[in-house]
Parts: sequence; C-alpha cells; structure tokens
Amino acid sequence: MVTAGQERIAGIAARLRARHWPQSLALIAAAGLATHWFGLAALLLALPLTLLALALSDRRQTPPLTDEAARSAPLRAAIADSLSNTRQGGTRTACLLLQIDEFETLTHRHGLAAADRVILQSLERLARMLRPADQLFDLGDGRLGVLLAPKPGLTLGPLLALAERLRTALAEPIALDATTLHISASLGLCLDAQAPARTATALYDACQTALHEAQRHGPAAIRAYGRGMAAPTPPPRALAQEVTTALQEGRLVTWFQPQICTDTGQITGFEALARWQHPTAGLIAPAEFLPLLAASGRMEVLGDAMLANALRALQTWDHLGLDIPCVGLNLSPEELRNPTLPEKFAWELDRCDLPAHRLVIEVLETVVATSADDVITRNIAALARMGCPIDLDDYGTGHASLATIRRFAVHRLKIDRSYVTAIDRDPDQQRMVGAILSMADRLGLATLAEGVETAGELAMLAQPGCAHVQGFGIARPMPLAATPDWIAAHRAKLGPLPRIARAKG
Repeated sequence: MVTAGQERIAGIAARLRARHWPQSLALIAAAGLATHWFGLAALLLALPLTLLALALSDRRQTPPLTDEAARSAPLRAAIADSLSNTRQGGTRTACLLLQIDEFETLTHRHGLAAADRVILQSLERLARMLRPADQLFDLGDGRLGVLLAPKPGLTLGPLLALAERLRTALAEPIALDATTLHISASLGLCLDAQAPARTATALYDACQTALHEAQRHGPAAIRAYGRGMAAPTPPPRALAQEVTTALQEGRLVTWFQPQICTDTGQITGFEALARWQHPTAGLIAPAEFLPLLAASGRMEVLGDAMLANALRALQTWDHLGLDIPCVGLNLSPEELRNPTLPEKFAWELDRCDLPAHRLVIEVLETVVATSADDVITRNIAALARMGCPIDLDDYGTGHASLATIRRFAVHRLKIDRSYVTAIDRDPDQQRMVGAILSMADRLGLATLAEGVETAGELAMLAQPGCAHVQGFGIARPMPLAATPDWIAAHRAKLGPLPRIARAKG
C-alpha cells in the first residue's frame, strides 16, 4: 500500500527528473517533507541519482521551459536509454502522453497555484498505477509523460488496459480548498515496435500524433499510434500565420450542436461553434486558434462570418420545414466592444427576414462579471431590447452577482460543464447544481447544462428541473449539411415520452 508521503515523493521525483528545480523546491516546502523522516530519507536517496543523471547529461545551457523541445528533452533522453536496453535484452517498451483537458481554462479560473496542485496530485495518482522502474515526466501546460521500463512480451492489449487505468485515476475528484474539481485527460500511446523508426524522436513524435488524434475525439479519449495518423497540430507560430489566411479564404467553418428539452426530448435549439479543418493537421480545436485570432484583432471578422452562417442555418431549417426554434451565437469581448454591434445585428436579421428571438446571444459570465457601465453593457442591453434572448455562458465560473444578472436582462443560465461532470456520482456537484437551479427558478430564469455526456448525468439534471441540456451525450457538433439527418433520426427515436417528476421544495 502506497502512503500519502510516498505519493508526494513520486510527484516531486517526476519534477526533479524533468529538471523543474524551482517547482520541486516549492513542492517540497509545501508538502512539509522535512518534518517526515521517511519522506526526508527517501528524498535524500533520490537526489544523488537525480544529480548524477544531470551530470551525465548534455551540459549545455537548458533553453527556457516554455520551449516544448526543452521540456520534453528529459523524456526523449530516457526513451533513448530505454530503446538501447530493449535492443540488448529482447524486451519491449512504450511511451504514453496524457494531456489534461482544458488545462488552460483551469489555470485561468483557479490560478497557477491551483493548477500546480492539480498536476502534483495527478502525478501522485499516476505513480500508484505504475511499477517502480517506470518513469513519470511533467512536460508543462498540463501534459504528463509516462515511459514504461523494458518488459518481455509487452503488447498493445495490456498497454491499452494500463492507459484506461491511468485515465480513470485522473478522473477521480480533486479537492481544491472549498471546491471539488473533476478533470479528464486525453491520452496517446505508442509501443516501440509500432513507431516509424527505432529512435527516441520517432517514438516520442508517434505519441504526440496519437495524443493529437485523441484530443480531436476528446475529451478523455485514448488513441494508440497507427501508420497513417495525421501529424500533430502545427506549432503556434505557423498556426498564427495560417489561421488568418484560413479566415480570409472561408476555411473556418460553422458547426452546430443540438440542445434538447429534458421533459420531452424535443430539440429546443442549436449552438453555432467555430471549427477549422486544417488540410494536414485535421480538425483543430477552437481553444488553439481563437486566441491567435484575438491576438491579431480578427475576432470581429470571424464573428461576422459566424453570424451569417447562423442566420443561414435558420433559413435552411425553415426551408426544410424542420421547426428549429433558435440558434445560439457566442459573442467575444472584441465584438461586444463595437459600438455599432446592435445596428449590425438588426440589419442582418432584417435582411434574412428573421425575428430577433430566434438568435440567442451567448455571453461569457467572466465578461459580464467584469464589465462596468460601458459599451459592452449598452450593447447587451440593446440586443435584449431588440428581442434577442441573452444566455449567460459558462455560469459558475465568473462570479456574476444577482444585480449583474438583472442588469444584463439575462434570459437563461448555461451551467458550466465543470459542474455537470460526474454529477450522478458526486454529492457536492449535485448540491452546487441544485443551488443554481433553485436560484434560477426564483429569478424566473431558464437553465441549460453544458457538457452532458452520460445518461446518468442527464437524469440527475432533469430531476431537479434543468430544462435544457447539450453535450456529447446528446450529439457532437456537426456541419450544417448533417443536421437534417440527425434531426430526423432524433425525432424518430422519441415517440411518447414519460414526464420526469420534478423534486418538490
């Protein structure tokens, strides 16, 4: 049985191997290992080995840890050693890369210290699943590496089983002060025998490719490397140059994710979402290209295209007689700061002959919570007066006050997926969502839960009165051309549905 002290040591040892000296010292102090004789003794035993490995490594100055090549250098070196051992002993090794999903969002919401605690606990949990000879690496930005010690007869089946255990271990709730976090991780893996070549670079790059494929199908997906997989996403500098061109050439497209009523199962709307189908890297997540557009001042250009595509979708559904009530459109802070935004929306709605109530405006709670009486406030108020319903997106992350909700004429609260994950298994999640639903009911606000992935989560949300849901458990985002078939298939499955009884009190 592994003690808590041993778990902390495993996490710190991984930081030491990754040469994260400042973080390691801070974690040693925070963990209070100096007051635990066992922890101190184990750490003293680990330090000479770490220092010896450092002395034998390349003595050139290490580049900054913001550089991906520098952060992955210890793992690559360990892979090279492991491959050398497999050649001599007739054994097999494997590498796994885990990326905590939405780690940048987690850091933004809870701070760097909290994010570091999440990483440490994740390392501790992974250490419990591994053999003493296996190696763990903190690669930065929420990415963790695992290198398995050479083993006779290692095949894909046991490796996939291990990957599932690692993913499950990371999915356990993490206590963070008064908050409980539920994280997930995407995972890519590769056996040395499956890599394009028997080199450290080839094995590491194959794992990156597999991880990229997992993230495309995530969250919490697992993929093993196979020949023909798409190469990883181009580096940010290349993306920054390409995304502007893609926007100008109309290669940033709009996909749509359905929203349904928990009482009847009927479709109550779709949300419009930006997607980039890269010619070589495949589908690139919005979290990767939207910040680049924001940095280059191009968010309004994307917003104009998204508005046109959302209204075109409503016209298409009307033409086909599909009776879709509305479409939700996310507005960025850059768009909301444009003083002529209401006039632009009014003109576009009139041009398409569509009433304003069919265009739902989604605004992040973090934007609303930090906006004073400025252009953003006036624009949201003007859109609400036009008849556009206002959705407060990612509710629960921005600390908007009740006065703020009233001031912005909010129509519906979109409960952030961080409160939805594992709600059928976590009483704390149930209490938090119950409190949000109770408040919304008293204020006369509708509610929609995001990120619903399982039938258990859907049932637990429907019972206390969350009227609308969306998420992978309902349907993944899809191109406009795919929506008519999905709508027909969904409605064909409905039939007469029993009404879910609401909780009293």
